[in-house]
Amino acid sequence: MAALACIARELGHEVTGSDTGLYPPTSTVLETAGIPVRKGYRAEHLEPAPDRVVVGNALTRGNPAVEHMLDAGLDYESGPAWLARHALLGRHVIAIAGTHGKTTVSALVAWILERAGKSPGWLIGGMAPGLGTPGRLGSGLPFVVEADEYDTAFFDKRSKFVHYRPRTLVINNLEYDHADIFDDLAAIERQFHHLVRTVPGSGCIVAGGPEVERVLAMECWTPVVRTGGAGAALAARTLVADGSRFEVLATDEDSDRRIEVEWKLAGAHNLRNALAALAAARAAGVDLADGAASLGEFEGIARRLEVAGTVHGVTVYDDFAHHPTAIRATVDALRARVPDTGRLVAVLEPRSNTMRRGVHRDTLGPSLAGADEVLALDPGGLDWSLPEALGPRARVRPDVESLIGELARLARPGDHVLVMSNGSFDGLHPRLLARLAEEGAP
Repeated sequence: MAALACIARELGHEVTGSDTGLYPPTSTVLETAGIPVRKGYRAEHLEPAPDRVVVGNALTRGNPAVEHMLDAGLDYESGPAWLARHALLGRHVIAIAGTHGKTTVSALVAWILERAGKSPGWLIGGMAPGLGTPGRLGSGLPFVVEADEYDTAFFDKRSKFVHYRPRTLVINNLEYDHADIFDDLAAIERQFHHLVRTVPGSGCIVAGGPEVERVLAMECWTPVVRTGGAGAALAARTLVADGSRFEVLATDEDSDRRIEVEWKLAGAHNLRNALAALAAARAAGVDLADGAASLGEFEGIARRLEVAGTVHGVTVYDDFAHHPTAIRATVDALRARVPDTGRLVAVLEPRSNTMRRGVHRDTLGPSLAGADEVLALDPGGLDWSLPEALGPRARVRPDVESLIGELARLARPGDHVLVMSNGSFDGLHPRLLARLAEEGAP
């Protein structure tokens, strides 16, 4: 929604918003764009009546602002519908979909296209420092959109991505998620099939993993470029353990090409993200070698193994991982970078709807196997046991303050503290750094 607000502001509209729990980097982006945000969802926030209300999918019936909007007969639509009508018509839409890696791949594609002089537009659900803003209209033909399978709005239960009508579609991977709206993986695959139906025959679908094949087998009318696996058009060969240097192998051109890349990202999952981005950018007219060269200049994504700070030799990282697959990938990526003398301390907030429902309780503990120490916040209200799911070595605490205290006692120079949450974690990162600074060297 913040990215949409930035695009609306760029189009010349007067834009205001309402939200709860707004925190950086989103709050900073909106403040920089001159977009005021009122706290809470109150009827008076929609007075005087705006010309249009763009409704996010977090809002439901019973919300005071929603009820006022309906009672007053205000003109409203969903975020995806607004974007499609005002920013995507006539563009080469590049939609980045899949369970994991959407934000990273979207930012990579936008970065490659920008470096290639394509002046793309984009809407991305995260911040990439090199791009400056999560939403931009752009003046060129391409528009990159992070295409989420979550439902559109309380009045439109279709997945958001069916609104975008991409010419190039990336399906990076596919797993069960969003248990609050999908009964099973088959229900998610059906929504992805609906998305595939919107891609023209003259377009391109980039398939990033074998699990995507089930969706394509439902019927596909568009040429498919496969990445990453055996027989793929684009593959990668790791040259150093953490994946920060690798070789792109292209086998679908007149002759095999090998292009070496050195970049700032880490982990096998990011190699797969890079391949998907290169394939999508190539579909928009960027030469593979030029795209690969741009990867070396990419600064990364906020809250993706982002260093929050280092105090007395203890480095604290902020990461958005909240699904066991993403947690394992993040832990493994950092493990490949952590010196043998340093411990990896994993800290988890099980915050997502799917996690709280216990869907991943059997895979949560194993996903943290690569960490030397495991700590977690028990949010309360779970109908399953977080300590049992994580195992006896985990330290589970009932609140953030006690978690910070435990971390401060545990930490020692050389430690790498990986904090994972899809929310603010009640400001754990700066609070932990401040506590470590106050208490001195461990």
